[in-house]
Amino acid sequence: MEPISWTQFWIVFAACALTMLACRVLPLFVLKGKRLPSRVEEALGYIPPAAFAALVANDLLTPGMFDMGVWPAAAPLVAALVVVVVARLSKSLLWCAVAGVVAYALLTMIS
Repeated sequence: MEPISWTQFWIVFAACALTMLACRVLPLFVLKGKRLPSRVEEALGYIPPAAFAALVANDLLTPGMFDMGVWPAAAPLVAALVVVVVARLSKSLLWCAVAGVVAYALLTMIS
C-alpha cells in the first residue's frame, strides 16, 4: 500500500476543516442575535442530557455484561441507580459524581 502524498493530505485536511467550519462555526454566525421559537429552544435543551445518557448507557449496557455473573454486571447498574437518586434529591453534579464513585467502590469491595 502506497502512502498518501502531501497534496492528498492537504486536500483531505482542507475538506475536514471546511466541513468543521460549516457545521460548527457557521450556525453560530447565522443565528447570532436571533431569537429562536420557544419550541425549538425547548427541543435543543434536550440534546445535552440525551447525548450524556447515550454515552452512559453505552458503558453500562454491553452485550457480554452477564458473562462473568450477575453481580459483576449489576454493580455498575446499582451505582447508576444511586447516582439517579442523588441527582433527583440534590441536583448537583458534584454530589452525583461523589455518590457514583463511592457507590461503585463499595459495591466492588463487597463482591
